[in-house]
Amino acid sequence: MKIVDVSEFYAERGGGVRVYTLAKLSAGTQAGHEIVVIAPGPEDREQVCNGGRIVWVKSNPDPLDPRYYLLRREQAVHAILDREQPDVVEGSSTWAGGWYAARWSGRALKALIFHEDPVAVWAQTFLGSILGADRVDRLCFAYWRYLRRLSQHFDVTTVSGAWLERRLSQFGIQQVKTVPFGIEKAHFSPSRRDPEVRRQLLALCKIPETAPLLISVSRHHPEKRLGTVIDAIKHISRTQSVGLVMFGDGPLRRWTEYRARNVSGIHLAGFTYDRGFLSAAIASADALVHGSSAETYGLAVAEAICSGTPIVVPNQGGAFDLARPSYAESYPPGDSKACAAAIERLLKRDRPMLQRACAEAATHQIGSMDEHFAKLFELYEEKLGDRQNAPLGQASVEIASSKPFA
Repeated sequence: MKIVDVSEFYAERGGGVRVYTLAKLSAGTQAGHEIVVIAPGPEDREQVCNGGRIVWVKSNPDPLDPRYYLLRREQAVHAILDREQPDVVEGSSTWAGGWYAARWSGRALKALIFHEDPVAVWAQTFLGSILGADRVDRLCFAYWRYLRRLSQHFDVTTVSGAWLERRLSQFGIQQVKTVPFGIEKAHFSPSRRDPEVRRQLLALCKIPETAPLLISVSRHHPEKRLGTVIDAIKHISRTQSVGLVMFGDGPLRRWTEYRARNVSGIHLAGFTYDRGFLSAAIASADALVHGSSAETYGLAVAEAICSGTPIVVPNQGGAFDLARPSYAESYPPGDSKACAAAIERLLKRDRPMLQRACAEAATHQIGSMDEHFAKLFELYEEKLGDRQNAPLGQASVEIASSKPFA
């Protein structure tokens, strides 16, 4: 198959979407498929990457996060699709990129990839603690109606877990299919634990080598609720030394620096391309602490579990879907005192037992990227086969004349 991904939120210094897309390029090549990614960037150019190609469409920088660009040239996207003539076209966002894929007139199978839940990212982040998650969901009826309308123009909507399939189906989204996500397991293992890396990180936190070491891997964005994690460390540091190394970057980097500057034991490590060092850091920590309840799938959380590192996560969303009592503690989203209490509970538990529980989950609960993409490609081949066997003259759904994000 030739698969073209209209990837609105792919960026060279991006987070989970970047990791996922690079893995898909490699997996497609290994499986004998041709993968092409259409992404917004600073100039029109084409790049060979991981056996596939990235076709950059010249776009304007995102004013909120200059690492990203705004995909707004629908005709340019359609021209690329016309040239490539894919068997499958993926819309990897529910915004402009999704509509550009939906409105393309080609006969390819169309798949909507639900990478982000905007209701959880925005409405629940800012209003959930006041109104409650269920009420916020109900108040966002206009978005769910919008998503239903968009999804009608796709043959399938894929999600990362059964819990998310249930969530979308609850709001009337049709043709939702779970294709469980996974991680690059070869990079994340307890064998990556390195006492020297641990000492280096604790030194950067300016605390004793005997203190607990916590890790956060997260984009600096409101949905990640890094303020909750920072305030939790502030609570804990009043009674004991604890180190927190925060990997990541984003539009709230300066705000995060300001929020953390007077909190003992916190070091902001920034963004790193060195996956080897990052995996060693995660495996060398006593716990990974996560603030976001808006994940569709917690990549960093899964990476920690496979590294033998227990987790502290909010009690809803994709991160919580990966948590089990045997190796995790949870807390209400946005509650820093509850987060601090969850960290303290975890640090008091038996570490060998936590590591054994993580190893069990890594084997039986968390899949690999290769397994994910094998199932995704199998789904596409199945859908293409169904289309070939459909009765002649079966009409496709026409796209409505209204053009949001044109």
